[in-house]
Formats: sequence, structure tokens, C-alpha cells
Amino acid sequence: MQTGKLQRLFVIVFAPLVLTLASCSGKSVDRAAAAPAPSSSTSATASATAEQEGMSGFTVSGPLIVEHQLDVLAQRDGVIAELRSETGAHVRTGDLLARIDDRQLTADWEAARAKTRSLDADLKNWEAEAKVVQADYERAQKMWDAQILTKEQLEHAKFKAESEMWDVQRVRELLTNARQSERSLELELDKTQIRAPFAGVVARRYVRQGQQVAKGDRLFWVTAEGPLGMRFTLPEKFIGRIQKGQVLPMTTSDLADQKFKVRVVQVSPVVDPASSTFEVLVQLEGAPGGLRPGMDATVRIENMR
Repeated sequence: MQTGKLQRLFVIVFAPLVLTLASCSGKSVDRAAAAPAPSSSTSATASATAEQEGMSGFTVSGPLIVEHQLDVLAQRDGVIAELRSETGAHVRTGDLLARIDDRQLTADWEAARAKTRSLDADLKNWEAEAKVVQADYERAQKMWDAQILTKEQLEHAKFKAESEMWDVQRVRELLTNARQSERSLELELDKTQIRAPFAGVVARRYVRQGQQVAKGDRLFWVTAEGPLGMRFTLPEKFIGRIQKGQVLPMTTSDLADQKFKVRVVQVSPVVDPASSTFEVLVQLEGAPGGLRPGMDATVRIENMR
């Protein structure tokens, strides 16, 4: 009797709990069945879409550059005595941009030239003297053959001729050294003339007249005006899909109403292992118009299939 009461109590207390757990479990199963599981096909589709976009077109941006663009440096210490060019000036190869004070060097060079001229005259004098002594020696040999001169007199004439020959050689060496010194001073004088290394425009001037400069100081920044180009890198998967000679469209926000074209002039034959990219160089086709070095531009690479 008591056992029957306990069974009925179990049914009353635990049966609803079992039903509730079963219901929750059913809902969880239904919810799990209703929610779509992460599908590998969705990820593959997104990847394929990105791949398709990358293969059909690729956009790169960067500054326009020119091949010749560098800082002109002082090649020796000195004071800027004269400025011949300002920022924005157009220059040709070899045009004088500035001049470093060269008065002391000029004086040293003139002294070296005078010394060279003096030694040159000395050499001519020694060579003439050597010819006379050599003629005396040859005559002494003939007299020795005729037994008119003693052996002592012959040897004296011989030694004198040899001495004159060595004197001529010594003066020649001195003259060579003097000419090299003169040439060295000429080179130093040339370093005081700051000249444009190539045709272009003076983009910046770093010095003032009367300023003391040291060897290696920046004096001017000179840049060529063309041809304009751009360097950029592409992922290695595009190697072989862009070729030298290929023409590409280019735009710039600075001249939004104009369209330009660039030609691929260089494709790097190697891939950078650190970034898995390779470098491409393009060059502007046609007149630059309003384009200037340093402007940001965008190149669109189409049909990368």
C-alpha cells in the first residue's frame, strides 16, 4: 500500500519534468536543424568572387616619378660666393647653379702653372746641355780611337754625359709631378662650380649666398621633367599576366577630367620572397599635359586572366 503511494508520487512529481526536458530537447533539435550549418560552398564562392575580381582587374596607386631626380651635393668645403639658379628654374646639362669661393684655389693654381712653365724651360735647357755633352763624348771616343786622348779623359767625358742624362730624367720627373699638381688644382677648382647634372628643373634650393658649406652638404634638388612613370608591385599570382609593352589607362584626382595612358616598360623577372610581389615600371604615353612628378595617380590593370 505504501509502495503504491510512492509510485503515484513519483509520477506526479517527475513526469512533468521529463515532459519539459523532452520538449526542450525537441526544440533544440528543431532549432539546430533549422539553422544552416557553416557551408564550405559559401566560403569557396566568396573566394572565387574575389579571385574573379582580381583576375579581371586590379587598381594600383602611387606617385609619378622620373628617372633622373637627385640632390646636388657640395664636393668640397667653402663659402657660397654666387648663386646662379633659383627654385623653379629650368636648366640644361652643365648649367652653372652656384659657385663656391675659389680665390685661394685660383692663386694656388696660377702658382702651380708658373712652376710648370719654369720646369718645362729647365727641361729644355738640360736637354740641350745633354746634347752638347753627348756630342763631346762621341768626339772623345773618336779621339780615343785615334789615340789622341787618354783613357782617363775618355771616361771623364763618358761620366759627364751620363750625369747630364740623369739630370734630364730628374727634371722630367719634376715636370711630371708639377703638371699633376696643376691638374689636381684644376679638379679642385672645377668642384667649386656647382653645375646641373642633367636637363630639368631646380625643385629646391637649400643654401644661401655667403653660407659656409661642407663637403657632402645638399645644395640643390634637381629633377628631370620627363619621362613620367610609376613603380608599383603586384601579387606574384599575376606574374606572366602583365607584359612589357602593354598599354594601361591612368587617372589622377588632380586632373580628374583628363585621361592618360601608360606603357609597361619593365617587369621584374624575380619575386620578392618577403612580400610575394614583383615590381612593374610604367611610363607615360604622349604629352604630360598638367602632370608633374610627385602627383598621385591610379593605374587600372584590366583583363588579368
